[in-house]
Amino acid sequence: MDERDQARPSTPPEASGILDSREIFWRNLQPWLQQSGYTLRPRFRRGWIPSWKIPGSDAHLLVAEDSWGLLRGQIMDAVRDADGLQVALKRVSKSKHPFEEGIHRFLSAPGSEISQDPTNHCVPLLDVLQPPNDADLQILVMELLRKCDSPPFDTVGEVVDFFNQIFEGLQFMHKHLVAHRDCSSNNIMMTSRGMYPDGFHPQYQTSSLDMKKSVTHSMTRTQRPPKYYFIDFGISVRLNAEERRSALPIVGADQTVPEYQNDGHVDPQDPFATDIYFLGNLIREEFLDGQSDPRYQISPGRVGFEFMRSLVTDMVNVDPTKRPTIDEVVLRFDKIKSGLGSWKLRSRVRSKDEIRIFNIPRILNHWKRKIRYIVDGTPPIPVYG
Repeated sequence: MDERDQARPSTPPEASGILDSREIFWRNLQPWLQQSGYTLRPRFRRGWIPSWKIPGSDAHLLVAEDSWGLLRGQIMDAVRDADGLQVALKRVSKSKHPFEEGIHRFLSAPGSEISQDPTNHCVPLLDVLQPPNDADLQILVMELLRKCDSPPFDTVGEVVDFFNQIFEGLQFMHKHLVAHRDCSSNNIMMTSRGMYPDGFHPQYQTSSLDMKKSVTHSMTRTQRPPKYYFIDFGISVRLNAEERRSALPIVGADQTVPEYQNDGHVDPQDPFATDIYFLGNLIREEFLDGQSDPRYQISPGRVGFEFMRSLVTDMVNVDPTKRPTIDEVVLRFDKIKSGLGSWKLRSRVRSKDEIRIFNIPRILNHWKRKIRYIVDGTPPIPVYG
């Protein structure tokens, strides 16, 4: 996670007007996707001619929307024709991820009883498409979401709400005997329509839909509370009540799991305890100690979250049998939360490497919002829904 929004690249790498192999895959599917009710951006439609190459056009390759390609070839953005909803289309190989669609459907298929549970924070599965002439391929359709830390958190209360929702969501999954097994920050996203009423570009989310200007959030999380969602169930596992709480490990984005080190990854492990480690390590690296590697600092950490230290220390215990269960995590967090005063919850989130003199405008704006929230009686912890 990065406290700052991702900067828009200065020059699109795809400005040659030639599609790469990842893009060609989606371009070839485009007519069928259109028939299925999903419209791709102009760049990915059959017969596309780069707008900056059309005679008489005033489009320029450095700013033309169709000069920008995909950040990840596995994910395509689209618009659902029925209602104009921006969606993400995920390409899934059934032979490589045989359980992804089934687990995702179990957790969040529209209309199911389990999907109506307010504690369910699994991204809703809107549709499953089966492309013609490829029995191994599936396209999973979900609402287009935004990174969980974009825009940056404004107050401690907003972060407390984030913790509350991800703990609640993991508790929901574990109650239904599903272990996520890759619940790092990359796989936690959020709704943001309230904060970005005019939308944003699906691939470069700090830009407008037409890529002609930068966009910023018009409201904070306190004013327009988001819902946080777990995504990507490609290596998740669903166990039966009678089965032992163990499964052969599959290494995800966070490779620091103690029980996976050395030869631990070849022996069955408790995937539920590993999920606890993932969330604990996320909080440790993003909100407490920071994260770095020998080449550069990934995250400096934030100031003001030492109230989570004891719980996080237990969640990342090197012995998985000594980690709390998610039910115990939720109980302990509720006690922590109840001990935080309004002034603390309304305090500003700042990174450990912040140089305050350079952030005076941000500090002043925060105080203006803080006073307004107090006067208006706005809850210090956002309440979604």
